Amino acid sequence: MSSADNSGTFILGDREVNRVGYGAMQLAGPGVFGPPKDRVAALAVLRKAVAAGVNHIDTSDYYGPHVTNQIIREALHPYRDELTIVTKIGARRDGQGAWLPAVSKAELTQAVHDNLRNLGVDVLDVVNFRAMHGPMGPAEGCIAEPLEAIAELQQQGLLRHVGISNVTPTQLAQARSIVSVVCVQNHYNIAHQHDNAMIDELARDGIAYVPFFPLGGFSPVQSSTLSSVAQRLGVTPMQLALAWLRRRSANILLIPGTSSLTHLRENLAVGGLQLSDETLAELNAIAD
Repeated sequence: MSSADNSGTFILGDREVNRVGYGAMQLAGPGVFGPPKDRVAALAVLRKAVAAGVNHIDTSDYYGPHVTNQIIREALHPYRDELTIVTKIGARRDGQGAWLPAVSKAELTQAVHDNLRNLGVDVLDVVNFRAMHGPMGPAEGCIAEPLEAIAELQQQGLLRHVGISNVTPTQLAQARSIVSVVCVQNHYNIAHQHDNAMIDELARDGIAYVPFFPLGGFSPVQSSTLSSVAQRLGVTPMQLALAWLRRRSANILLIPGTSSLTHLRENLAVGGLQLSDETLAELNAIAD
């Protein structure tokens, strides 16, 4: 495969990070609830990721809850100066693992302090507000009140930068009128390209876009096409999906997650994977 690729780094807040990062969600137990079946393996994956050059980790204290942040702290604390840890607030888990909104000022304040404690830091690098208006994806609804509460916590020095997650273009505009948004984290992939205009707007303004579910929401036909192209190129479908995202725009930061060292190596190899224009056109045709 050949073709020019985008730069290997992008600005996140006030730091330059490698565009292939790591998402910690899979370090928790099944359903992102409870402890992992193999804590030693989870620690090893984190340490290997950072040793291999990952300097952007995405997490949340409601993963587990508390589990992934505690594992990150055990594996990596004291943290390297160049490591940026991004966390999310705006949700909580009940005793059965259900995902529930937690957007009051008191809940957001508690969430920030929980993240500080479990990560073992005095200040959080980036805090994403995760909107919970829709049952799954983004849905319209005012996010001004929680963003104003988070802005207060930022002014208190508890967090450096603010991002938003699971948001619509209207909510993005609202957020940017309240705080300086450094990243947007939404569901986006080859088959789910509804945020194209948003990505381009953010790129123009130097703001990072962090897609999740790189293989989420594919139809059987779309999955079959992706797998066929991947097999022809000698890569995995996940590697191909990540390479497409990396090529899509220079402001896209990848956060593939895994609890496997083998899959971690495959994910990190995407940084050197280049797609030809012909392959790119073939993949673009998958879009819904």
